[in-house]
Amino acid sequence: MSQAKSLTPAAQDELLSTLKLRFEKNTSRHPDIKWAAVEEKLKSSAGKLWSLNEMERTGGEPDVVELDPATGEYVFYDCSAESPAGRRSLCYDREALNERKENKPANSAVSMAEEMGIELLSETQYRALQQSGKFDLKTSSWLLTPANIRKLGGSIFADRRYDTVFVYHNGAQSYYAARGFRGYLKV
Repeated sequence: MSQAKSLTPAAQDELLSTLKLRFEKNTSRHPDIKWAAVEEKLKSSAGKLWSLNEMERTGGEPDVVELDPATGEYVFYDCSAESPAGRRSLCYDREALNERKENKPANSAVSMAEEMGIELLSETQYRALQQSGKFDLKTSSWLLTPANIRKLGGSIFADRRYDTVFVYHNGAQSYYAARGFRGYLKV
């Protein structure tokens, strides 16, 4: 693993401490999961720790939401109340970014997720997240867009308004200060 994609021992300890506090504060998200098992898996996954740190650094507040029974992997979602602040004002993907002629954003949601080593939440995952709390009451989040929609130039995003989760469409080239993306990581 390259030096750029690893954390110092002190940074690892700080991240593990932050994740443990969040895990203990939000036990309703993972009632049957024990922190000791999560921590053991994290300590043996330096690359995944780096990605979790990127999620944390950009405001995602990652937390465990499930244990994948098929793979034995712990699944972390961005659980920040609003779309992560360090991941806003992005168009959907690199193709959309390249097609913009002027006022280009700094990056795209899909590209930034890839750089971080995470994936965008799907509509199903986003709706599952919303079952554990109320997220994106003032912001919105790009979602993994089905290929047939993207092929036609569109992309999807979601938010929560009027105590209801709404999924919308927009041109993939669009970007807004209040729209970012939420990601997930399996460890």
